[in-house]
Amino acid sequence: MAFYPTEIPYHHRSRHLGDSDPFGTLVESARSLGMHVMARVDPHAIREEAAAAHPEWLARDENGQAMEHDSMPGLWWTDPFSSYHREFITEVAVEITRKYDIDAVFANRWEGPPRRVSYSPASMREFLRDTGMELPSESEPEDPAWSVYREWRSRKLSELVVIWDDAVRAVKSHVRFIPNRGANLTRDLVREMVDDRYPMFFVDKQGRSGVEPSWVPGRIAKRARGLYPDRPVALITSVGPESHEARWKDSVADPEETTSLIVDGFAHGARPWFTKFKGEIFDQRWVAPIVEAYELHEKAEHVLERLTHTGEVALLDSRVSADALPDESYVPGRPEHEDGVYQALIEARIPFVYIADEALTAKRLEGVRVLVLPACPALSTAQRQVIEEFVEAGGNVVATFDSSLAGEPGERVLELGELLGVRLTEDVRGPLKNKYMTIEKEHTLSSGYEGAQRIVGGTQVLGVELLGEAQEIFRFVPDYPDLPMEEVYPRPGASTPAVVTREHASGGRTVYVAFNLGEIYWEFLQSDHGRLVGNAVRWALGGRPQVEVCGRGLVDVAVQRGHGELAVTLVNLTNPMAMRGQNHELIPLKDQEVRIRLPEGVSEVTATLLYADEQAGVSVEDGVATVPVARIDRLETVHLVWPV
Repeated sequence: MAFYPTEIPYHHRSRHLGDSDPFGTLVESARSLGMHVMARVDPHAIREEAAAAHPEWLARDENGQAMEHDSMPGLWWTDPFSSYHREFITEVAVEITRKYDIDAVFANRWEGPPRRVSYSPASMREFLRDTGMELPSESEPEDPAWSVYREWRSRKLSELVVIWDDAVRAVKSHVRFIPNRGANLTRDLVREMVDDRYPMFFVDKQGRSGVEPSWVPGRIAKRARGLYPDRPVALITSVGPESHEARWKDSVADPEETTSLIVDGFAHGARPWFTKFKGEIFDQRWVAPIVEAYELHEKAEHVLERLTHTGEVALLDSRVSADALPDESYVPGRPEHEDGVYQALIEARIPFVYIADEALTAKRLEGVRVLVLPACPALSTAQRQVIEEFVEAGGNVVATFDSSLAGEPGERVLELGELLGVRLTEDVRGPLKNKYMTIEKEHTLSSGYEGAQRIVGGTQVLGVELLGEAQEIFRFVPDYPDLPMEEVYPRPGASTPAVVTREHASGGRTVYVAFNLGEIYWEFLQSDHGRLVGNAVRWALGGRPQVEVCGRGLVDVAVQRGHGELAVTLVNLTNPMAMRGQNHELIPLKDQEVRIRLPEGVSEVTATLLYADEQAGVSVEDGVATVPVARIDRLETVHLVWPV
C-alpha cells in the first residue's frame, strides 16, 4: 500500500490519501531534525485488482490454488521468485528513491509465505530449468530435492538483494536497499553475492514470545558480531507484546519489558530501534520506557562507542538443521543445545562472545582462551584444523554431545576425538530415562557437588573410550528401569566415560561431555547441569579470568576493550519473569563486585561508574583491580582507564 502519490499501476494507494503526501511530509520533518530516513516496502501480499491483472505474481500451493492471506481476506500471498518481486518492487523502490530524500529502503516480509513453497508455474519452470528436478513436496520431507531447493531458494533471494540494491544506487549512489534479516543475517543467502550489500544489519526480533529468556536481545548482538564483527547491527524492538499466535500488534507491552529488551541489546552492541504500529496512540504507556532506554543508551555512548566487544570465551555458532522446509532467517539450527549452554554461562557470570562457524579462523580466535562447542556435528575439515591448531597453540576447548560427529550410521566417528582424548564406541543413544553418572575424581569439574556420589546424566548419550592420558571425571551408570518402583535400582554392567578432560603438551586443555548437556539443561534446568557447564569453562580457562563479577542475582556481562581502557557492563536481568516475558517490575541489585585482571605492569587505574555518573573506589592487588558496585538498577558500566 502506498502512503505517497505513486504513479505505478497496481501499487495500491491508501484510500485516505486524497491529494496529500504523508510520507513526503514525514521525510521533510525528519530531515529538519537532522535524522536519517529509511523508507519501508512490504512485498508479501497484493489486492484483488492486482491479483486479477497479474495472476503470475501469486504464490500457489501444490494444487495450484492461490494462497489467500491468513489475516486479511481479499489479499493474496506473492511469489518471491515472480516478476512481482524482480520488476514491480524494483520499480516501487526506484520511484521512492527518485521522489524523496532518503538514505535507504527497507523491505519487510520479502521472502515469501513463511515455511511454505510456492508451486506457481513460473517457479516450477525455473526450478526445473536450473536444477533438472521437480519442486519437492511439502508432504514429503525425505525428498532429496529439499537440499537442492534450499540452495536454489538461497541463490534466488540473493539475486533479489543485488537487483534491488543496484536499482536504487543507480538513482542515488548513497542510497542502499536493505532487506529485512533475522538474527542469522546472511546465513541463508549466498554470502559471496550479498556480503557487500549490507553495510549494516537491522534484525527484526521485536520482542520475546513463548518461552524466551530476557537475554535474547544480547544474543542477537553477539550472533551478528560473530559473523560480521565490524558491521553495525540495530535491533528492532516493538513497543507491543510479541505473540505469533495472538498478534496484538496494536497494543503495548509492559514498560519494564520494553526497556529491559532495548537495554540488554545495546549493552552488547545492538543499536536501539523501536517500532510502533499505527499513527494513532490508544495507549501512551510505551512512550516513557522508550525515552528511558534511549537516554540510557546516550549516557554511556560517548565512551562505549569507541570500544570493541571482547571475550576470553567464545561460543561456536553452528547452524545445523535437518528440517526440510526453508528455515526462517532468525531460527538457529539446534536452539536447545545452544540455549542451555548460553543460560548456564549467564548464570555463571562468564562473559563470552560468538564466532560463526563459517567465520572460524585463527585470526578470529585471537584473544580467545576457550572455544565452546555446544553441539556442533559435521564440522568441515578447515574448521577442525583451526580448532586443532588453536589447541596446539595453547588454546582450550569445551565440546559437548555430538560435536564433530560425522559419517553414515554405523560408521560414525568423532573427528575431534583424538584432540578431546576419546574414541567413539557407540553412536548416539536415546531418548533415555533415569540416566545417571558417578563422580569419579575430585576435580574443578566435580566441585560444588559435595554430598553427592552421582548426578543426573543426559537423555541422549554417546559411548566413548579414553585415549592416552585423558581422564574421566564422571562416568555413566549402566541403564536401569524407572518403573515399576521395586525395580528402580542400579545393576552391574558395562559403563563408559561421561565427562573427559585432557591436558595437552601445549598447555591447552580440552573437556568432552558425552551427552546432550546444553539441551538437557535448557529443557529441565537442573542446577547440576548448569554448574557443570560453568565448571568446565572455568577449568579450561586455566588461570585467572580477565573479568570476574561477584554478587547475587542474574546478570548479563559485556566486556569492551580499548587502548588503555576497559569497560564491563552489568545488565540486571534479575526478575521472576526472566525466563519468560513479560517483565513487570524492576528489582535493583546491591553489593556487586567487579574484578579485572590488568595488563602486566599496570598498577595505577581510575574507575568510573558510567550510569551512576560517579568515580568508583578501586583497589589493585597482585595485578587485579577490584571495583565495588553498590547498586544496579537496569545496568551499570565499570569503566577502567590506565596510563599507556
